[in-house]
Amino acid sequence: MKKLTFTTLASMVFALLCGLTSVASAQDAKPGDKAAGEKKASMCIGCHGIPLYQASFPEIHKVPMIAGQNAKYIVNALTAYKKGDRKHASMRGIATTLNEQDMADLAAYYETQPKDVVALPVKFAEPSARIAELLKKANCVSCHGENYSKPIDGSYPKLAGQHADYLYVALKAYQTEGNPGIGRAHAVMSGMSKLYTHAELKDMAKYIGSLDGELKTVAQSRFR
Repeated sequence: MKKLTFTTLASMVFALLCGLTSVASAQDAKPGDKAAGEKKASMCIGCHGIPLYQASFPEIHKVPMIAGQNAKYIVNALTAYKKGDRKHASMRGIATTLNEQDMADLAAYYETQPKDVVALPVKFAEPSARIAELLKKANCVSCHGENYSKPIDGSYPKLAGQHADYLYVALKAYQTEGNPGIGRAHAVMSGMSKLYTHAELKDMAKYIGSLDGELKTVAQSRFR
């Protein structure tokens, strides 16, 4: 009988939990109205509607591109901010004002916001041998998809092309425990992120951020 390594076991658990989470998310999903979401997005435009806009908490990094992101994932993220599982004062302040319908509407709007979606190339840039091994260690493709832009379920984020500095900050947040103001609580991602050093997380984020993706920042003005 083949001996199971820690990495193999971790990957199996990761895939199993991803599947369980997908079922729960599908059952709890609520349809959103993108037209209603557009009207509610004024609170989001100040950061997510400015290309390359930078935040300073917990360190300077570009705010994530959310136009074209999976709606189910956006709802999950907003819910986590509202519950405090994701610690971010500004985002929690906004999320606590939203009910489930607000979240569903905003998510539907941002998922369909890009109007000039271009088909992604079939072949993606291959990672170096070192980066390939790092990505394999936590079996990242088991949920985020082989090209990091086609997750196995909409409750997981598209990552390809996302700002590398944001990905790095997010991955470090999953490693953080016991800090009342910083960190993200997520059983699977916390366990996976702790397999890496900060330097390794940064290198992985840089590679994933370099890939062609579907995520965008659509420039918007509050005066529409």
